[in-house]
Amino acid sequence: MTGFATSVTSPEQLAELYRPPNELVARKKIDHVDAGAAALIAASPFVLVSTSGADGRCTVSPRGGEPGFVQVLDPGRIAVPDFAGNNLLDSMRHLLGNPHVGLLFLLPGRPEVLRVEGSAVVTVDEDVLERAVDHGKRPVAAIGVTVESVFVHCSASLRRGGLWEPDSWGRVEAPTTSEVVRGHLALTEAPA
Repeated sequence: MTGFATSVTSPEQLAELYRPPNELVARKKIDHVDAGAAALIAASPFVLVSTSGADGRCTVSPRGGEPGFVQVLDPGRIAVPDFAGNNLLDSMRHLLGNPHVGLLFLLPGRPEVLRVEGSAVVTVDEDVLERAVDHGKRPVAAIGVTVESVFVHCSASLRRGGLWEPDSWGRVEAPTTSEVVRGHLALTEAPA
């Protein structure tokens, strides 16, 4: 049961809905981090990390730092430092049971998105962690990614969303994250 009246259930149905990508789009995926992709990664202060557990449950986790906080170790490997945060460790636990990972690198003010996919491990490699020290703080661990696919997404979704256009931001008509957290805590009140 999907909870939706009509859903697509086969590759053939999907193919009826979308045209195939043109040749240039199909060719833009490469299997390593080239100089251009390395420069985008070095300039990015923000990456979204997508993982899925052995049970198939997915999560996306934001990671940020000074531009260059994600290290390109060589054309086939990158490392995303993991500094102490909320310690839910959803992404890290997922990687223990399913090594597949997707990364989306964003650049402030630019509509491009760099996507990297591969297999990953949680690493505590001393050299990797030492290279990732930020303002005197060393990461607890890092997500070590063996790169399988690298490509630049088109800018359409960021342009449509107006993400980098201050005139489109307006006043946000939504609760603050603090208000949302208080509501969640009220729903999950610890037993007395």
